[in-house]
Amino acid sequence: MIITDRIYGTYKISSPVIIELINSYPVQRLKNISQMGPPNKYYHLKGYSRYEHSLGVMLLLKYLKATEEEQIAGLLHDISHTAFSHLIDWIVGSGATEEFQDNQHEKYFLNSEIKKILLKYKYNPLKVSNNKNYTLLENNIPNICADRFDYSAREFPIKIAKTCFQNLTNYNNKMVFKNKKSALLFATNFLERQQNHWGGLEGTTRYVLFAQALKLALNDKLIIFADFMKDENYIVKKLESSPNKKIKLILSILKKKNLSHLPKSKESYHKKFRYVDPQFLKKDKLFRLSDVDNKFKQLLESAKKQNKKGIKIGKISY
Repeated sequence: MIITDRIYGTYKISSPVIIELINSYPVQRLKNISQMGPPNKYYHLKGYSRYEHSLGVMLLLKYLKATEEEQIAGLLHDISHTAFSHLIDWIVGSGATEEFQDNQHEKYFLNSEIKKILLKYKYNPLKVSNNKNYTLLENNIPNICADRFDYSAREFPIKIAKTCFQNLTNYNNKMVFKNKKSALLFATNFLERQQNHWGGLEGTTRYVLFAQALKLALNDKLIIFADFMKDENYIVKKLESSPNKKIKLILSILKKKNLSHLPKSKESYHKKFRYVDPQFLKKDKLFRLSDVDNKFKQLLESAKKQNKKGIKIGKISY
């Protein structure tokens, strides 16, 4: 199997287990799951799929010479995502933590065909389902890891994304940068996406409004909760065919690419705060970016304080 990625380049995949997993339903299903939450039609930015992200994570781990087992874990780390990804947390959980997918990952993993495939190739499904077993794939904030790098770099200008990628290295099974310059480039671009997209006015407003439409659809029994484990096209068609005037109004507003004209809410909303403070190498020693760059440290602290205040989103009147 040949896979070409817009950041990482072209790779030949010869592993039978990885090829079989890529072709499995749980992984193929991710082609119709939007990484950014709302689908492109109702979002202000052009997104990409969880499938693209999952393959990207796997390729990045392969590049860093991770074990085949860790590459498998990377490929499968998002298979339990529902339709519209973390938007589900605004329906059943908290948008400030976005924990729903993590909480159901093991159960979905072990009750799908993935378990059978892994056992066939002598891999332990329970171990592979736990991302914390793999330090290149998953590492605690503020460190970078394959998951965190990939989903953010896909939103960077492509030249910056490739520069950051080319300056990554595997240091004792941890992902770090080869120098301070690339660490700073990645960290500042990551922070920019947090402030202007993930935790910004447009993104937060669209999450709340789309979640409202989905809640209305659930209340009307237009959809049931199990539908979220299907793909997004199924639910979107249900929403668009709904006679509910509130749903129709929300969708018509979300089709616009700028919602800054909407009146602001009185209450503040909080979206999960994402940040990195990566490590980098200098003369074979590791340094934390904020420990050697006071300007970045101040930028990061300012962003944290701003996020705690929350954001007054755009509201609509029914």
